[in-house]
Amino acid sequence: MDWLFVVWRPVLEIAILWFVFYQLFAFIKGTPAVQVIKGLILVLSLFFISLFIAQKLNLTIINWILPKLFAIFLISFLIIFQPELRRGLAQLGKSPILSLFLREERIIDEIMEAVYAMAKKKIGALIALEREIGLKPYIESGVSLDSKVSAELIGTIFMPHTPLHDGGIVIQNGRIIAAGCLFPLTENPKISKNLGTRHRAAVGLTDETDAFVVVVSEETGTVSLAREGKLSRDIDKESLSKALSVILGQPKRVKLSINKLSFKSFFKLPERTKK
Repeated sequence: MDWLFVVWRPVLEIAILWFVFYQLFAFIKGTPAVQVIKGLILVLSLFFISLFIAQKLNLTIINWILPKLFAIFLISFLIIFQPELRRGLAQLGKSPILSLFLREERIIDEIMEAVYAMAKKKIGALIALEREIGLKPYIESGVSLDSKVSAELIGTIFMPHTPLHDGGIVIQNGRIIAAGCLFPLTENPKISKNLGTRHRAAVGLTDETDAFVVVVSEETGTVSLAREGKLSRDIDKESLSKALSVILGQPKRVKLSINKLSFKSFFKLPERTKK
């Protein structure tokens, strides 16, 4: 095993260094930072060459001055190139690697904002979130979008009298994959006859898949959530946020796994449902 460690250790180090430098060059390519890096390399090269010559020739004064100038140079570099450094750090914050950690939080916030804004205006909506069972047949019944989740886009899709208003949207892998999708109506006789088509479609989809479906009623402006063929009506923001956290992979918001909670205990059902 020792020889294996000896062989793979340098390979691993080279791979890590290659990845770091590749990401650095890809990051600065085509930006003003390229010229900054060139100038920095030139200045540092002259500095170290001068320092090497001064040490070899035993030039005492220059050996004393150069380290002091190097410290001043570093401070000056940060001051002179402060705008470029700020833009670079801002761009780094938008990188896909960091976005992975923030994507779920952003998606939850966008959905919550859209849902309760539409509920306030009594705009009907039907939002399905795919889990393990694929929703391909229902996605194909709608219009392909493949767009990032945003409150503005969701609100626009469900704006009354627009072509996609009456269908549902499907969120797959953190993206709105399709809109205007047709969901099957539930045939469960226990479902209230007072429920409209939008609510029955939400329950119908969850009868056949493990998807979660958020429904906004255009009659009452209430928000409901369908799961496993059951409908929780008029749920509050906290309950919906917990459900979305479970779906989108943020268990930190939920103390217990959803599999350990009953549907009734997970959502606070009102004593009397509204139409």
